[in-house]
Amino acid sequence: MSARRTGVVVLAAIVVVALAAFAWIVTVPGPMAFAHGPKVALGDYRAADPAGVPADLAQASLVQRGEYLTRAADCMACHTARGGQPYAGGLAFTLPFGALYSTNITPDKETGIGGYSDADFLNVMHRGVRRDGARLYPAMPFTSYTAVTDADALAIKAYLFTLAPVHAPARADTLAFPFDQRWLMGVWSTLFNADKRFEPVPSQSPQWNRGAYLAEALAHCGECHTPRNLAYALDNRKKFGGAVTAGWRAYNISGDKGTGIGGWSDDQVFAYLANGHAMGHGTATGPMGEAVDDSLSQLAPSDLHALATYLRSVPGTASPDLPATLASPAPESHRQGGAVADTSGKRIFAGACASCHNWSGVSPITPLATLTGARAVNDPSAINVAQVVISGAERRTQDAVSMPAFGNAYSDAEIAAVANYVTARFGSKPSAITEKDVANLRKQTSQP
Repeated sequence: MSARRTGVVVLAAIVVVALAAFAWIVTVPGPMAFAHGPKVALGDYRAADPAGVPADLAQASLVQRGEYLTRAADCMACHTARGGQPYAGGLAFTLPFGALYSTNITPDKETGIGGYSDADFLNVMHRGVRRDGARLYPAMPFTSYTAVTDADALAIKAYLFTLAPVHAPARADTLAFPFDQRWLMGVWSTLFNADKRFEPVPSQSPQWNRGAYLAEALAHCGECHTPRNLAYALDNRKKFGGAVTAGWRAYNISGDKGTGIGGWSDDQVFAYLANGHAMGHGTATGPMGEAVDDSLSQLAPSDLHALATYLRSVPGTASPDLPATLASPAPESHRQGGAVADTSGKRIFAGACASCHNWSGVSPITPLATLTGARAVNDPSAINVAQVVISGAERRTQDAVSMPAFGNAYSDAEIAAVANYVTARFGSKPSAITEKDVANLRKQTSQP
């Protein structure tokens, strides 16, 4: 074979492989593709409507319904800067190629959404297109909100328009080229945004379908808990398999019994959603703690049970880096267990942590501070352990005792040392997080 012909064959093979890879990326299954049975249009569904609000709010006003749905969608979490006015925007999303800032969604006509028509608002929710025609980045979870019904989206708008207008001009994004080219999101949306409203599955129970609507449309669970592909679209082939988002690890919530929630009971899933704590499984912190406090804990028990039903039906996707068996309580004596080469971690734990968490990991103060069984201390990446040390854990449900932030009290090296000691003492596999890793985590959660 001539050199020219060989070159043509090689080039053709490269093109075929590239096209196959492209097809693999863009043909990701839908979020409910795992469900048995065909889907139908919501208008053709004969059981209880899975959209809207719970039965006890069915006769509530449009604004009251919108307030409930706004909490279910957790709009405040992303549209409120630390120390800022609720819904006035300004929260930074720190990315490897720059920062995005959330927008003002109060009804201020100059800097918020006060001039938005119903059609404008639906375009934002369903298609990620602003009133001025500019494309939004998927930091706004419009690929999930696209499943929200028009009626529910407009109820959310009605509630937002009752808020006090806040004059808060948008902060300029700092994305590097070519990521600052918003028009490219039109191509991305064509490939990865279905732009379809929720379609129930008649072969599943009404409770399952309600849970699916909450999880996939309003609560957008997959936006944090599902890994993303090379194009930054959700990879539903690993649905709910866990991902690192905004510097925190959102753990596996698929049906895997070892590294997901397949081994949890319905009551344990319900308790975690309602209170951010499930006995023997740990306590929600970071963004998940905020989601519980500001959104999930505000939902009706019937909706939380529906969410639990749906989540527990998702097929298992194992997290290969996480241990399937969690560690038992550590020894009561500080003289036993948790041996690491760097003894500074033990010294820091003794001075700042042991009084609340105990040397055994079973807190004498509150179950929310118990480390035994927590996924974070059994995670050899130690991402969330380090982040909790840096940022603390302020919880507002139950009679929670908040953990203070130690990010300013300890250096990156000291935080790495105590994180490694905690995973060695209370986890199944010790971590080896470094000073550099901690510095990177700080950057991801800092607010420029």
